[in-house]
Amino acid sequence: MWPLAAVLALPILEIALFVTIGGAIGLLATLLVIFGTAALGIVLLRRQGVEMQAALQMPRRMDPLALMADGAVVSLAAGLLILPGFFTDTLGLLLLIPPLRRALIRRLGRNVQVRTTTWRGPMTDDRPIEGDYHEVDPAPRDPLAPPTRPPGNSGWTRH
Repeated sequence: MWPLAAVLALPILEIALFVTIGGAIGLLATLLVIFGTAALGIVLLRRQGVEMQAALQMPRRMDPLALMADGAVVSLAAGLLILPGFFTDTLGLLLLIPPLRRALIRRLGRNVQVRTTTWRGPMTDDRPIEGDYHEVDPAPRDPLAPPTRPPGNSGWTRH
């Protein structure tokens, strides 16, 4: 029930903050802040994608899950900055502070269970597989004989 309440309360909160802060700093400053934080979010999101790709390709001794979690939180912060509103901008800017980001990852990490699977991939053995075969000629069908049906009553096997 509380997620629905949060989704409904967020626009009301953002509108109230727009009116209050916009009245205090003026329309032009409000628009500059909103568009500025959106531009910052876009730059952060683009940079985060490039950095994550480069970091995952480099051999490291650290756990890649920690790197991915940090990248995910920075991407979330960038997304919050892109959304118009002072509350979402504040949350996004708070998530960009490294100690707060690490604390959030630690807190959420307690509830995460990591499961791994392995995949061997396709076999690369190029040895031929030997076998015997013989061709079977289909028996000529009598045009007056009733059609033969495969075993079973499935409608998929009827012709």
